[in-house]
Amino acid sequence: MKVKVHTIDGKAGADIDLNDDVFGVDARADILHRVVSWQLEKRRGPARAARERSDVSRTGKKFGNQKGGGTARHGDRAAPIFIGGGKAHGPRARTFGHSLNKKIRTLGLKMALSDKAKGGKILVLDTLELKDAKTKALAGQLGKLELGNRALFIDGDAVHESFAMASANLIGIDSMPAMGANVYDILRADTLVLTRAGLEKLEARFNG
Repeated sequence: MKVKVHTIDGKAGADIDLNDDVFGVDARADILHRVVSWQLEKRRGPARAARERSDVSRTGKKFGNQKGGGTARHGDRAAPIFIGGGKAHGPRARTFGHSLNKKIRTLGLKMALSDKAKGGKILVLDTLELKDAKTKALAGQLGKLELGNRALFIDGDAVHESFAMASANLIGIDSMPAMGANVYDILRADTLVLTRAGLEKLEARFNG
């Protein structure tokens, strides 16, 4: 598949070939769903357990006389109403993540990239380097590219510092290095923007 390489000003240049093994895979909704579900569940932190009555190290001796003390008929100091006592019906320890085969994760990323390429929602830029790291100037340049409401920019080893600074306050503009490319962020973006360096890193990631 061939696409045009643009400058960040929107000017079209030479064609570049997209590797069909990465950008020409038929997408399957079930694979994409599995990978996105795995990603979102991996973000959740484990639930911390609270100590219940049987978990608290307190004396088991009866607190006071059953009658005649003028107080409630307490059993021992581990009761939930006492400071240091066990919690009644406290949260239990739970983990929400589940494992997913690396082969499925890799296939899901290829399918997400292919889905953008086949839908014409992929754009290749020569570089993200800016002469002036000004937010207003960058917003004007990106307006010429017709990126939609949300765009994801993927660069090489690191996002160019000038672009990262200028785009930090732009709503709907996300950026990351090629190593951070993932199915969830790619699918939720209206347009996927790759630099030459980012494209090379992505293809090398799968070929390596």
